Amino acid sequence: MGKLVSTLFVTLDGVYQAPGGTEEDTRGGFEQGGWVFPYADDDFGRFIGEVFARPAAFLLGRRTYDIFASFWPKVTDPADPVAGKLNALPKYVASSTLTDPEWAGTSVISGDLGKEVTALKERTDGELQVHGSGALVRSLLALGLVDTLHLLTFPVVLGAGHRLFTEGAVPTRFTHAGGQATGSGVAINSYDLAGSPEYGTFGLPEGE
Repeated sequence: MGKLVSTLFVTLDGVYQAPGGTEEDTRGGFEQGGWVFPYADDDFGRFIGEVFARPAAFLLGRRTYDIFASFWPKVTDPADPVAGKLNALPKYVASSTLTDPEWAGTSVISGDLGKEVTALKERTDGELQVHGSGALVRSLLALGLVDTLHLLTFPVVLGAGHRLFTEGAVPTRFTHAGGQATGSGVAINSYDLAGSPEYGTFGLPEGE
C-alpha cells in the first residue's frame, strides 16, 4: 500500500496561497503572491530534489493542477528533477468539473474522495505525493488519509490569504519525523499522522 505524502509551503501566519508567483492565485484580491521566491536557496532546492526523487504518482487539487499543467509540460528535459517526474508519472486530480485534462498521464477523481483516495493508495507502490493543494490537503487530513506532512514554514507574515488550518479543522496529533532549517531561514519539518490529540492538566507537585 502506498504512502500519501503532502508537501506544503506556509507563512508564519499559516497562509499557503500563491507561493510561487505574483499572478499564481489572486482569489479574494490576494496581491502578495510569490513570497517563496526570496528564500529559494540551495538548501531549499536540495530538499525539494530529495522529495521529487521518491514519488510513484501525484495527487493534486484542481487549482494546483491547473497551475502545474500550465508550466511543467513546457519543461521538456527528462533529466529535470521536478519536470521529469511530473511529466512522466501518473497524475490524479480531484475535481468535479474537469472532464478532459490535456496533460498526459492525468486521471480525474470526481467521486467520493475518501473511497477513491483509499483505493488509489492501495494500488500505489510507493509515495503518492500531494504538492500544494491546500484545500485538498485539509480534506485528506480530515479523512485521516495523510501519512506524512512536509511543512515548510517561511519567515514571513502576510496577514491575508487562504490558510492551511482554519476554524473547524479536525483535531489531529502528529509525531515529529525530522527537521532542518535552510540558510535563508525556512523551517522544514516532517510530521507523521498519529491519531487524535491527547490532553492533560498541569498540577502542583506533590506536597505543595
